[in-house]
Amino acid sequence: MRAVNDRVRSRDLAFLENETPTAPCHNATVEVFDPGDPSGPGGGFDYDRFVALILDRIPFVPRYRQRVQEVPGHLANPVWVDDDHFDIGYHVRRSALPRPGSTEQLRELVSRIVSRPLDRSRPLWEIYFVEGLADGRVALLYKTHQALVDGVETVDLGQVLLDKDPDVQLLGNDEWHPHRHPSPAGLVASALHDLITERGVALDTAQHAVGSVLRTADRFAAGAGRVVAGLAGRRPDRGNALTGELSQQRRIVGVETRLDDYRTIRDAHGGTVNDVILATVTGGLRAWLMTRSESMGGLRQIQAVVPVSVIDRELEATSLGSQIAPHFVTLPTAEASPVVRLHQVSYSFQAHKETGRAVAANRLAGIAGFAPTTFHAIGSRVAAAEVRRDFQISITNVPGPQSPLYAAGARMVRTFPIPPLLPQHALAIGVTSYDGAVFYGITADRDLVPDVDVLGQCVTEALAELLDTATGGRPKIPRGRRKKAVPKP
Repeated sequence: MRAVNDRVRSRDLAFLENETPTAPCHNATVEVFDPGDPSGPGGGFDYDRFVALILDRIPFVPRYRQRVQEVPGHLANPVWVDDDHFDIGYHVRRSALPRPGSTEQLRELVSRIVSRPLDRSRPLWEIYFVEGLADGRVALLYKTHQALVDGVETVDLGQVLLDKDPDVQLLGNDEWHPHRHPSPAGLVASALHDLITERGVALDTAQHAVGSVLRTADRFAAGAGRVVAGLAGRRPDRGNALTGELSQQRRIVGVETRLDDYRTIRDAHGGTVNDVILATVTGGLRAWLMTRSESMGGLRQIQAVVPVSVIDRELEATSLGSQIAPHFVTLPTAEASPVVRLHQVSYSFQAHKETGRAVAANRLAGIAGFAPTTFHAIGSRVAAAEVRRDFQISITNVPGPQSPLYAAGARMVRTFPIPPLLPQHALAIGVTSYDGAVFYGITADRDLVPDVDVLGQCVTEALAELLDTATGGRPKIPRGRRKKAVPKP
């Protein structure tokens, strides 16, 4: 009989039920690696070596070899079962860019891959090993379903693949054998046993049933509204630049900036690096809306949800010693002064800091075993749980380690979070600081935001505008970049 803790929790199951072709519920991350000297520890970093690394580390995240199995009659929540046909070659896929392996080609490949939902009949993750980048570099694209990574039972696979030392340390591949697949009769018997003997299972099943009814009612109401509008001859509400009916395709843009620039602005105007990042996003959104000739009267301010780390045992806990809570921020896009925008954003976070629950960025990044991917995954879960609230964009900002990380000896030089889009939300933004840089990952609906690359440029320009107020200078050009700042994936 399966253990109770193998049963899918209601809050995890909700991500599977909420998923639609236009709103797939998976997180993604793009990491770029420099293999370095072929004779060094990272030399020869190739697909086979990467697969060997995964097979060595996957025992630390056993959920990555499990799939979701429904219970006949839906008597209880589904269970996680070992995939008896687990195929590492299916989940770790080799790809390559055509020459010259440009940024635009990588962006297009990533956009197409993240647009596709994951296969529900298999473990809910994929990794693409992308070769052919300029200078011999390699990109890794991770896709992981939101139901999989909860930060308690399971952290993101990318977290256990990264090391602080370039020397390759294999931890010992296990001799894994899947548990026997439960029969339909066994699943029913287990469900009845758990419902009778385990109060928590009965409560969780009831909560899921209520949540499922509410979600179905919401979808029915939305569909009925569109039908009524069509019969009445009314054109569908196109919302504004940040909302609308999503397509099944995405556009992805990445932006790389220097962490020192944010610190310079913080030292000149006060607040925190997080405040400066949020003010930069605000300025970027303002400039982008103006390029679209959007009326600032209609979008004088933008409501954003920004998941933050707190100390609170009642909230979504993570195995890394912190919890994540939603924080709602008003982004003053109508304000022309970049300094005033910064102070307004900083004031919004001041009350949060004064509660004593806030976790400092340096403390968060210093947690043993910390990697931003898991915190981005939890942040997107928190934002999705607040989808009924009246906000227009989600922004996850995770401070990362400021020293290099390695995979099989290859040094990671860039990392871009790719958050999922919520229903009716045309944009989502993820931010990660790492090794002296700040990386933005912007996810956009392909039809609603065809000019998302302009938003990437506007973010860079908004940082330059803030830096001008602090030093009268311009932001430093990131290492290895041309003088003209160009969004990167």
